[in-house]
Amino acid sequence: MHLTIARSLLMTAALFAAGTSAAWAQPTFTSGVDLVRFGVTVVDRDGNFVTDLVREDFEVYEEGVKQTVSYFVGASTPDASPPPLHLGLLFDTSASMQVDLRLARTAAIKFLNTVRQAEDMTLVDFDTEVRVARYRQADFPRLVERIRGQRPRGWTALYDALGVYLDGAYAQDGQKILVLYTDGGDTRSQLSYRDALDLVKASDVTIYAIGFLKSRPGNAGVMRRIRVLAETTGGKVFLPLTADPLDEIYGEIADEILARYSFGYASTDQRTDGAWREVEVKLSGTRPELRGATIRARTGYFGPYLPTEP
Repeated sequence: MHLTIARSLLMTAALFAAGTSAAWAQPTFTSGVDLVRFGVTVVDRDGNFVTDLVREDFEVYEEGVKQTVSYFVGASTPDASPPPLHLGLLFDTSASMQVDLRLARTAAIKFLNTVRQAEDMTLVDFDTEVRVARYRQADFPRLVERIRGQRPRGWTALYDALGVYLDGAYAQDGQKILVLYTDGGDTRSQLSYRDALDLVKASDVTIYAIGFLKSRPGNAGVMRRIRVLAETTGGKVFLPLTADPLDEIYGEIADEILARYSFGYASTDQRTDGAWREVEVKLSGTRPELRGATIRARTGYFGPYLPTEP
């Protein structure tokens, strides 16, 4: 899928998500990608975050071709300024949340209050309709008021909500983290799952999904879809059986945000066909104690697209 098609889908999501309460400025595509940027998390065999790696510990391959990392920021580079963090929360307020919404709201507010390094926070709450608003840290009390003021109702327009968030995040520069919370599958969206997945692949957002999916028919398929959405971006999915462990899950996400590495490279591929490019991030092997470690990063990106002359 070309980037221009992805952008068209984003605009469709923003225009047709019923009840959307904000209109975003329309950013402009450039004809090339100057720097391919990735957020990367490394977890050792014991499940602990590895935060002391340096640029030379990583290798990046695009379509099997090794790339040169030209930008790198991690916990081990304290003199470097990390890119600004933009935090998003996609919050399900549909009628099925009636029992657990109070606990879910409290856990989400605690999480947002923990991630104080975020430059801004975007809340997208959704049921049959999609509502979106962005807040600075100074506006945190207003954000809390909005979260607490929602009442469960209607159906679940999950994919439309995701599309609306991605449309707003497109023009933001820096790290973009989205925490998605839902207790069921999509029942209302104009966008299909395939559309939503294409939009996620075309974005540079990292998704952490919390799927509070009770024992309902068809939820196994819902779980698979949510897992793919998150893992495609280098994020992670959590599938608790009850709402009780939400504080612990949000705490793990906050810790992972702090443990992330940010790096970028100028691709050696000069094509402008807009095609999907597979990217693999590896450890260089200079640290034997990290054998078996897990790396979470985006699986690829859409290359630049420049229309050919007729």
